[in-house]
Formats: sequence, C-alpha cells, structure tokens
Amino acid sequence: MKLLILNGVNLNMTGVREKDVYGTQTLEDINLELTNRFKNCEFEFYQSNIEGDLCGRIQCAEKLGFDGIVLNAGAFTHYSYALRDAIASVTVPVVEVHMSNVHSREEFRRKSVISEVCRGVICGFGKNSYFLAVESFNL
Repeated sequence: MKLLILNGVNLNMTGVREKDVYGTQTLEDINLELTNRFKNCEFEFYQSNIEGDLCGRIQCAEKLGFDGIVLNAGAFTHYSYALRDAIASVTVPVVEVHMSNVHSREEFRRKSVISEVCRGVICGFGKNSYFLAVESFNL
C-alpha cells in the first residue's frame, strides 16, 4: 500500500501552536509514528502552506502510483475550491482528516468544501485521526 500524507496550511506548526487543540507532538513526530506503526505501507509525507502545491501533489498521485491520499488541508478545508476540484479530478481515493473536532469549534470550521469529493472524513481524535485514516485503506 502506497499512501500520500498531505498536510496543508499551518500544519507545519503542529506541536507549537494551540497545543491544547492540536497536541504537543510535531508533524514530524506523527509522521514517524505512522511509519513505525504501518510497516506494510509506503508513505510520502508532504506539507505546504501553498494551495497550488497541494493541488499539484493530488493531481500527480495516480501517475506516481499512490493507492490513497490522507489529507489534512487545514484552513483550506473551508474555502479551497481549487483543492476540491483537484480531488474531484483524480481517481485516487482521499480521506479528509482533522485532529480537532471541527464541529465543536468556530462556526466557519464546520463547513468543508472538500468533504463531498472525499471518500470519508475523520475528525476529533488528535493524531489518531491520521492512524484511523490509514487503517481505512486496509478495509
């Protein structure tokens, strides 16, 4: 199984910002845990604060042989029709993840423009949201 783990805007600050919401582990720590936990998976990890970079990765996923994408788009989730269109343009399944429970937070976080074109959505389980998303590809 080959999975692309994509993280969007501000996820590079995981473990630094809003620790009460996102935890104390860095994104690199979480990526290492994924690698150690899922030995049967080949991962590529990518984070960008640039919307177009994420779209480009999504668009190339099939050509690069990925079986799935785990996407935490960060704030792009709520307004990026560019990401939505990129996801809709590929056959590689995408699972949307959020570490926090976006439904219990500010009103604007409750709307996702990408959910409709994703295979599923996992939120509210901290770093475990990533683990659950990876496990969903083994169903």
